[in-house]
Parts: sequence; structure tokens; C-alpha cells
Amino acid sequence: MTRVIGFRHKRNFFIRQERHHRFMHSPWAAGLLLVLFTALAMVLANVPATAELYRHALEIPLSVGFDGWKIDQPVEAWINDGLMAIFFFAVGLEIKREIVSGQLSGMRRAALPLAAALGGMIVPASIYALLNVGSPTAAGWGVPMATDIAFALGVLSLMGNRVPLPLKIFLTALAIVDDLGSILVIALFYSSGIDLTTLAAAVGVFALMLLLNRLNVYKMRYYLVPGIALWILFLYSGIHATLAGVLVALTIPSTPRFSKRYFDYKTRYYLRSFRQHDREGEEILTNPKQLEDVETIRQIALDAISPSQRLEYALHHTVAFFIMPAFALANAGVRIEGLSALDVTASTQGLGILLGLVAGKPLGIWLFSRLAVRAGWCTLPAGVSWRALFGVACLGGIGFTMSIFINNLAFEGTPAAASGKIAVLVASLVAVAAGVLAVPRKQRTQPAAGGRK
Repeated sequence: MTRVIGFRHKRNFFIRQERHHRFMHSPWAAGLLLVLFTALAMVLANVPATAELYRHALEIPLSVGFDGWKIDQPVEAWINDGLMAIFFFAVGLEIKREIVSGQLSGMRRAALPLAAALGGMIVPASIYALLNVGSPTAAGWGVPMATDIAFALGVLSLMGNRVPLPLKIFLTALAIVDDLGSILVIALFYSSGIDLTTLAAAVGVFALMLLLNRLNVYKMRYYLVPGIALWILFLYSGIHATLAGVLVALTIPSTPRFSKRYFDYKTRYYLRSFRQHDREGEEILTNPKQLEDVETIRQIALDAISPSQRLEYALHHTVAFFIMPAFALANAGVRIEGLSALDVTASTQGLGILLGLVAGKPLGIWLFSRLAVRAGWCTLPAGVSWRALFGVACLGGIGFTMSIFINNLAFEGTPAAASGKIAVLVASLVAVAAGVLAVPRKQRTQPAAGGRK
């Protein structure tokens, strides 16, 4: 009886572990968590019993440093400037991976997502600019340019077989190029009061990190201190500190120390050695030779994966399940007293964000993709129709994380910051509904050679 209970206990434990593993690795989990923390932030900010506590918690000062030098910032700033630097670092690793060996590794492969992302930035920014030209909210033209990859891919995954794999790959590459465009916009247009001396020092540190990469330095500890120094220098230079994360990512080696062939040869060799040193009844812990073989195999396996790949994999859960929810909790808590979604979206600012994300994004993505195919620069993926591509393009209007981030930079310290956040939330919800309705239930295959019919 005891054995049966023990077996059931172990079986239930492994079932729970398997469910936990599936949830943590599902593409919709991060998006679901963002929704939950966004809702929590709205509740905390608007319920009288918690509103003051919520605001006070974000304003608690935190200091890091020592006598004579320290960084003293409130909790909200540490999240937006510190944790989001790690988020941008992870984005930079994704961009580098796609450029080195992914969908952006060749001009023919990259042409479609590049054209789509360009259209998805130009058209919504133009719509917003036309509606807000000459107004105090004109600086927010960058808000409707961004796509939230976690939300978009999460919604896409819930559609299952309605969306063919090539379209999921297309949206991923599109969102990554979109992130790169947003990073450039932040660097060029949302940085102010630049200190050239500090910036020159940051350039020197960045050059040092590039030199480490050039010298094939694979140990991550040698990049840690310069990376932190680069972030601090950006923090005081006037250029937004989160961009340091992207630059650090570009310096991390993206090629492994050992080739696949070398890994295969060496692991086979040490596995044979492991078997030869086996002693019946003796565990690895008490067998020095086997312990040495296992440690050597571990090191070889580690060096067969590039540092950028290891970091991207290691940071995935931290970014998806901690940093992005923390950002949502700190930034989505908007007081709606005196504000309504109808009033906000009826203003030129709200209308610019709503139309930019919901209409401008899919129109720009679809139109520029069509033009790129017509020009012969690329072809539509096999098995993908223009209608299906437009449906997926609607999901590009889910702005959330990046849109709110740019909104904070554009309207920092003004009442427009709160109304901009509400507009982004409303537009993202409408984009989800539009994408779900626009993606056809049955795919019509489209000829790969140009897709012009």
C-alpha cells in the first residue's frame, strides 16, 4: 500500500512538473501574464484603498553606490531604466541571432519582413503626425510604430492551425525588425541634453567590448563590468540608458568556440573513456576518472553553444516572466478618474494612436509587403495567402510594451502620458480582436512565385 501511494505521489509530481514546463515554454504564457499584471496595475491604481499605496511604492527611492558616488532613483525609474535595459539586451540578442543565422541573414530572406516592418512604422507614424501636427502632443508620433512581440505571438499561437508556420516566422522576423526600428527612433528622437564627454567615454567602452569580441574572448565575466559601465555612462549622457543593453548584446560572440563536428568527435571520445573507467557498484562521485570525463564533456558542450545563444536562452524566462510583468505593473496603472476610453480616443492624441496601431500598422505591413513582392525583391511564403498575411498584420497593431515605453519618453511628466497609455491599451485590445477576426479559418494556398494573383 505504501509503495502504491509513493508511486502515485511521484507520478503526480512529474505530471505537475510537465505541466509547469509546458506552461513556461508556451508562446502564449508571457502574453497572458502581461494581461494579468496590466489588469492588476489598473485595479491597484484606481481602487481607493490601494491607489495611494501603489503610487507610493513606485516612488520609494533606491540607492546603489558608495560615498562620493551613487545612483539614487525611485523604484519606477529602476524598472524603466534598469530592468528594461536587460529587456533591450535580450532584444539585441534576438536581433543579432536573426541577422547572423535567421530570417534576416540574407537580403532575399530578409526583404519581406524588412519591407513589412518599414511600412508598419512609416504609415502609423504618418497617421499620428497628420492628426497631431502643431499640437502639444505632436512628439508622440513614435508611439504607434511598435509591435509587442510577446502579445502578438501569444495571440497567434492560440489560433493553432489557422495560421501556417511561415506566417508565424514572418511575424517573428517582422517584430524583431520593428524592435530595431523602435530602438533607432528612441536613440535619435527621444534623447535630449546629450553630454558629449560622457557619450565619448561610452563610445570608448563600447569599442573595448568590440575588441574583446574581435579577440575571441568567450568568458562572459569580461563583458560584465564594461557592460555595467556602458549602462551608467548612457544613464548620464542624455541618451536613454536602455539602449546600452542593445549595444552590449551586439558585442557578445555569436559563434561557438567549437564546431559541431569537433563537439561530436570529442564527446564520443570522452564517452568511450567514461565507459572504460566504469567500475561496478561505484558512482561517479567516487570515481575521479569518470568525474573528469563528465566535467570535460560538460565544458565541451558549453563551448559548442555560442555565448549569445546561451544568454538568450538563460534570459528568456527572466524577461518574459519577471521584467515585462514588472514593467506592466509599474506603467499600466493609470488613474481613469476624469478620463474615459471614449474621451481619450476621441482626442487627436488618442485617435492618432488608435488609428496608427489598428489601421496604420496592418495597412503599412500589407501594402509594403505587396510592393516588395511586386518589385521582385522577395516572394510570398508558400502556402500563405494575402488575406492571411493581412490578418497577421492586424496583430502587429498590438503595441503595449514598446508603445508604452516610447509614450513615457514622449510625454514624460505631462498629463498626456496617462491618456497615451489608455489609448495604447485600447488600441492593443482592438488589434487583438481585429487579428482574430481577420485571419481566415481555412487557408487558401498562394503561389510562391510572386504571389500576384
